[in-house]
Amino acid sequence: MAAVTTGFVVPAHAAAPVVSQATTRTVAASTAPAVAAKVAYLLDVTTGKPLFAKQATKRVPIASLTKVMTAYVVLREAGLDDVVRINADDVRHAATNDATSASLRAGERLTVRDLLHGVMLPSGADASHALARVYGPGEKKFVAKMNAAARSLGLTGTRYTNTDGLPKPSGGYSTAQDQAKLAQIALGDPVLLGITSTRRYTVAASKLHRAHTWTNSNKLLGKTPGALGVKTGYTRAAGYCLSFAADQDGHRFVGVILGDAKSERRFQTANRLLDWAGEQVSGTGDDQGEDGGTLSGDA
Repeated sequence: MAAVTTGFVVPAHAAAPVVSQATTRTVAASTAPAVAAKVAYLLDVTTGKPLFAKQATKRVPIASLTKVMTAYVVLREAGLDDVVRINADDVRHAATNDATSASLRAGERLTVRDLLHGVMLPSGADASHALARVYGPGEKKFVAKMNAAARSLGLTGTRYTNTDGLPKPSGGYSTAQDQAKLAQIALGDPVLLGITSTRRYTVAASKLHRAHTWTNSNKLLGKTPGALGVKTGYTRAAGYCLSFAADQDGHRFVGVILGDAKSERRFQTANRLLDWAGEQVSGTGDDQGEDGGTLSGDA
């Protein structure tokens, strides 16, 4: 049904490489990039070493970064070739909340594989609503599964109240450190890795649905060397958010930026952090005394 396909067997419990449980005390490094966002974190997944932290354990709203967990839970509950029928409530949910959508229409039937692309690339609240409705079943039960998954993955600073990160119902939060860990786990799943790193996904028209073309909202893809995407997000409460990753110089870096006041700046900041991380792992960066914005190691 779609122009891009991948296949895999979802593990019963996705495991992540061990991440050092460093504190978020900070040290100064003259080469560290300035980060205007309220919260930020950068991890070298290859070594398990946190490289940068700014309020990394502060609990804040994360907008559509929520959908990373939505996709993770769907892949534990559904088959990629399962077919989901879109209903009027799915479409209405995105429209009445002024949310981003995958432009779905009531009556269309699409595979889970297609809908996951609709969730992760254009950040479709209609697609996430449809998946939660079927695989909760219902939003309330699906959110319970999200929170159970967060507990099982050790995301102790995370609480979900919905599947899409919209302000209602309120009360959801996470931390940059938790979201980096979740991104690390998600990228260890070949299907999610394939989805997050896809720049454009096309669903050809059929008797079951209209044609759809979805472009990834993560502007690092195709521009930043080794970029793996992950997820963008925005609400007024959360600000501009970004979960990002890249494979560079034999290392995988995963980062999270939360609460930026400017949309483009989150991508610029991510690029600066990645450039700086490359300097650190190549041995050309500086490690100095305390009070700055970077971590010197496993403190």
